[in-house]
Amino acid sequence: MESIASIRSIVSILSIEAREMKDYHINIFYSEEDECYVADIPDLKFCSAFGDTPEEALAEVLVAKEAWLESARKAGDEVPQPRYRPAIYQASR
Repeated sequence: MESIASIRSIVSILSIEAREMKDYHINIFYSEEDECYVADIPDLKFCSAFGDTPEEALAEVLVAKEAWLESARKAGDEVPQPRYRPAIYQASR
């Protein structure tokens, strides 16, 4: 299992990217039930991926995000604006 420092580093990078790029927030967590890391994008319904490491889960969810967005656009479905922000961001305003 990855160290807490490694996970915090990834979360920190994602937080900086989210603020700078105004992109979708990505959650990454370890699932005991699935015995792997899971990454999901709350603003994109059912957009998630998994991996053996946090980095792998992140890479996979970025691929899933592009596929989700492409599919929605081709189908003429609404593409939601990035809105989800964890409570920690709201507290720091």
